[in-house]
Amino acid sequence: MAIKGLVSSIVKFLTDQLQDGDITADSRESLEVAIQCLESAYNVQASDAPANINLYQIYKNAADNAAPVLGPEATTEAKVEAERLKNEGNALMKQDKHHEALANYTKAITLDSRNAVYYCNRAAVHNKLGNHTLAIKDCNTALSIDPSYSKAYGRLGLAYSGLERHKEAKESYEKALAMEPDNESYRNNLQLAEEKLAQLGVNQSLPNLPGMDLSALLSNPSLMNMARQMLSDPAMQSMMCNLMSGNVEESGRIDLLIEA
Repeated sequence: MAIKGLVSSIVKFLTDQLQDGDITADSRESLEVAIQCLESAYNVQASDAPANINLYQIYKNAADNAAPVLGPEATTEAKVEAERLKNEGNALMKQDKHHEALANYTKAITLDSRNAVYYCNRAAVHNKLGNHTLAIKDCNTALSIDPSYSKAYGRLGLAYSGLERHKEAKESYEKALAMEPDNESYRNNLQLAEEKLAQLGVNQSLPNLPGMDLSALLSNPSLMNMARQMLSDPAMQSMMCNLMSGNVEESGRIDLLIEA
């Protein structure tokens, strides 16, 4: 039963590729033959595939979470060239040439796949480009090579923050700060992540008021008179000023998500 479920899922994936995939006429013909062979050999159809299983997503999740496969130890010559490429990539980053820097770090990794710095630097580029999932993968690879690499935890926190995954971001910043207690950027980023989590908790605790007619409230003379009286109260004015100041401070603190 499991085998038929697997094969029918493969048939469904191939059928979807026929409909949605960008393939040539020759490839299309080959896919059609492959589908017919699988259907005939296992007596299945695409419609037999379990509705709650997405074969492509299963593969993608497994690939994203797979442990990195590191190459052999690089030769001395390869390490020298990889370091040159890394330094060149750093210079390109300072010039905001992110795509060129990304290419340099990738070449450095190809030459020396056991250097955690190269993965961490590439993660910084991915964060700049908004590729936060790829940044997470590179940070985790860097940490698999060097578990004490605080900068990798810092950039991992940035990547999680970019994905609004503030709990994981907080945990990453905590680990970075534990390794570098005097690092102010880690401390600031941790505080921001904690504030984001607290804000989410407040939002989730607010009552849901469906169907509230705001225009009707604003047109109610009694309510508007009450609002004017409240706003004329000096204590209420002070509280409103504090709230406004807090909002300005919050927006300004977004800039604290700096690279460590």
